[in-house]
Amino acid sequence: MKKQIFTLFIALTAIFASAQKTIGDVKVDAKLSVEGQNLTLNGAGTREKMFMDMYVGSLYVTKKSSDGNAISAANEAMAIKLNIVSGLISSEKMITAINEGFESSTGKKIAPLKAKIDKFKSFFKDKINKKDVFIIVYVPNDGVSVYKNGSKKGTIEGLDFKKALFGIWLGNNPADDDLKAGMLGK
Repeated sequence: MKKQIFTLFIALTAIFASAQKTIGDVKVDAKLSVEGQNLTLNGAGTREKMFMDMYVGSLYVTKKSSDGNAISAANEAMAIKLNIVSGLISSEKMITAINEGFESSTGKKIAPLKAKIDKFKSFFKDKINKKDVFIIVYVPNDGVSVYKNGSKKGTIEGLDFKKALFGIWLGNNPADDDLKAGMLGK
């Protein structure tokens, strides 16, 4: 009887552990449904700057992978969820980070994407507070849509833009190596 109870306890623990994980104070769900897409957590991690946690980034995909370049290039539904955990993030700092991210992601070849990048940055112009949640979702043939706290800010078309955007976190020169590793489930 004790063995059966122990086995049941282990099974239930495994079920609950796979349903959700916690990074810092953020509960990261195993599944995400957005824009009609049912996505699975690929991995998650924390964006740190100068030894301080800025946000928890979670990558959701249709097929799990540990290849950041392949994920960035894929014309498949996916999403990145950013849970802001620091009051130090401002709209201005986020826009600066976006600029730096696109510079790194594209090898400083942002000219062809300038209008799309400017539109994307406009989605972050409102005040950013601790506990805000941004969801950046890509849907093939629709583009990249950005949500802030459940409210849709807009959509930007083009696989070229999506590749550069996801490359900020998953490319060869990511914003944060540890965050990339976490998002790739490493």
